[in-house]
Amino acid sequence: MRISAAAILCFSAVTCIAQTQGSTPGLQDGGVHEVLESIIITPIPNAPFTATLATEWVRYAADGATMTFVNERHIARDAQGRIYQERWWLVPKNANVKSRMNWIQISDPKQLTLFNCSPAKKMCDLMSYNPARELASTEPVRGSSGPLSDGKGNVAWEELGRRNIAGIDTVGTRQTTTLNAGVMGNDEPLTSMREFWHSEQFGINLLSIRTGPTLGKQTFTITEFTPGDPDPQLFKVPEGFKVGDQRQNPPISH
Repeated sequence: MRISAAAILCFSAVTCIAQTQGSTPGLQDGGVHEVLESIIITPIPNAPFTATLATEWVRYAADGATMTFVNERHIARDAQGRIYQERWWLVPKNANVKSRMNWIQISDPKQLTLFNCSPAKKMCDLMSYNPARELASTEPVRGSSGPLSDGKGNVAWEELGRRNIAGIDTVGTRQTTTLNAGVMGNDEPLTSMREFWHSEQFGINLLSIRTGPTLGKQTFTITEFTPGDPDPQLFKVPEGFKVGDQRQNPPISH
């Protein structure tokens, strides 16, 4: 599920720190506003659950140092395929900084609606929801090993077998991609890896790991998983929140 084009877990690591340490007023040159994508929750029916998802993002500095950011959030899907997701700020790991919820998202594949709610403002934007992209991800893509087009590099696929995660059986796959020097302005070959452990029963990844020279290491882990219908109250607009319908007059910036 996405906010407009993307569902924001957190902006760049610098932004996360600024949330806790204060920010410099005014505009500044440079910088990057990044989006960390999470696991995809597909709106399939008849596979309800409630779960806790932990995220860890390790960033690598030019001098070899690492910076690690974490959060934990709740997700749920009912038998109708409706999805509830919380979004929490990433915060420095093992630091005296508390994360806080910055969004609640509720999607309905039958009504084609998405409520994107801000706990801070007690406001919800009602937007159109097209579940086609998430539904296309119900079955994970598993390709074949070999060279990339135009001699850019190569890709290797591995089947990792089966693994029980949070009480659910999953099937593991690893994709390793190597880009030759010069493809991305790189002076040496670049290698990235994607590993995911997929539940065929529930159509989601219970563990997903991505590594690469530009993104660092991102790990998404389901730490608690309860099959069965969640509390139906989760799929209602939170009490006391105002709703603005953006389906006819979306913000001009979208």
